[in-house]
Amino acid sequence: MTDVTDAMTTLFGHRPDGSHLLLAALILASTVALVAMAAFHAWRARRHSNDPPPKDPGSSDPTPDGATGSADGAEAGGGSGGGETVLWRMRTTVRDAPGSLAALCLVIARFRIDILTLQTHPLAEGTVDEFLLRAPASLPSQELTGQIEAAGGTATWIERADTHDLVDTPTRVLSLATRTALDAAELPLALRQLLGRCTIHSLPAVSVTGRPTGQSAPVEGVLEETVMRLRDPSGGVISVERPYLPFTPTEFARARALVELDARLGPRVPRSADILTLPEGNEITVRRADRSDLAAARAMHDRCSPDTLGLRYHGPVGDADRYLNHLLSPRFGRTLAVQTASGKLVALGHLLWDGDETEVALLVEDDWQRRGIGSELLGRLVRLAEEAGCDSVYAVTQSRNTGMVAAMRALGLPLDYQIEEGTLVITARLSATAAEPTGATGATGERTARPSDERTVRPSGPAEGARR
Repeated sequence: MTDVTDAMTTLFGHRPDGSHLLLAALILASTVALVAMAAFHAWRARRHSNDPPPKDPGSSDPTPDGATGSADGAEAGGGSGGGETVLWRMRTTVRDAPGSLAALCLVIARFRIDILTLQTHPLAEGTVDEFLLRAPASLPSQELTGQIEAAGGTATWIERADTHDLVDTPTRVLSLATRTALDAAELPLALRQLLGRCTIHSLPAVSVTGRPTGQSAPVEGVLEETVMRLRDPSGGVISVERPYLPFTPTEFARARALVELDARLGPRVPRSADILTLPEGNEITVRRADRSDLAAARAMHDRCSPDTLGLRYHGPVGDADRYLNHLLSPRFGRTLAVQTASGKLVALGHLLWDGDETEVALLVEDDWQRRGIGSELLGRLVRLAEEAGCDSVYAVTQSRNTGMVAAMRALGLPLDYQIEEGTLVITARLSATAAEPTGATGATGERTARPSDERTVRPSGPAEGARR
């Protein structure tokens, strides 16, 4: 800049009007320099706008070596210094005071554990903090809970979690609400997935004999530590029990919201159907059934022999119709119906929610037995149970019912047998390697049949579908 000024002084200083020209040239040169400098700073700012701020001299990264503070980093070894990790779900109650949560986090950091999610459940006194943790596999849970208790946590509870728990709570609740909206039979399953390991009973207001049971609950429901009672929109009470861990008011509010959603939507069942072809060429339709099929189910009862009804209901044949209203209710499970081309109902298969267990039951009209219908229904019910996350299914029958025994064996699953006074209980333990259904699977777990989606039902043996 100095050389330019000297040159201009020499050029213009000796002319008559040189002083004015010199001043104008100096102003022009300064303006050009300022514009160039501003353009350079603007370019540099755009280029480095996303760069992290420079560290202060002597500052250190607070993150432990290899830790990233995220679930992905924990997979890479961040939560355990590169070793094997496991997922834990932990709850503890702390005082509602500044620093109480920080004390817990210091303990967790000391063990090199990643906090993947954190929920808080406010109580009248204190707060329940629920963590999803990725911890070193070598860390004993007792050691962690002991240190948490020492840091101010009380009533600490911890159990192993799995990758499904990595879904954040709002997403999981919205998914469960969607499933409940599509299928009324999903409500008990949605409550179980929302609240964890618990036992759910649907207690009807009227028994199968038509007598009042006295089961009721206020509209707002009742919360009693480890038990919540919610009014069933279809009548009666939904009872949820979790003895190992008290429910929080937040959990109670979420469960009540799901039940209210079910009540507002009213009775509903997916109407998807599959068309199958029997060995002799007849076509049948397999679909979901509900209480709208009550009249057709009673007509099927009238066509069944006393022996067939006796093997199915294990009691007086005259009482068989009384059970249908209960069995066809989506609240107690899922029902599959087999319908002929003329619209006649010839078989029913039930998947019944029994607390924390699941029962399967079949009834095939006499004239339609030994055609593969029983095995087809049983296989579909087992797949529905697997999709619902059930660990096992059981069937209650009589020891002389060789047809049901053969159908259970044909599943190819591990079976347990218990016999007492002629009653046989067969339990099938479900496995993740069981055959998956073909066709598109939707949110409700039902197969969506296409016009060309037809299969041939083949009997698996002489006992197929017999007396069930």
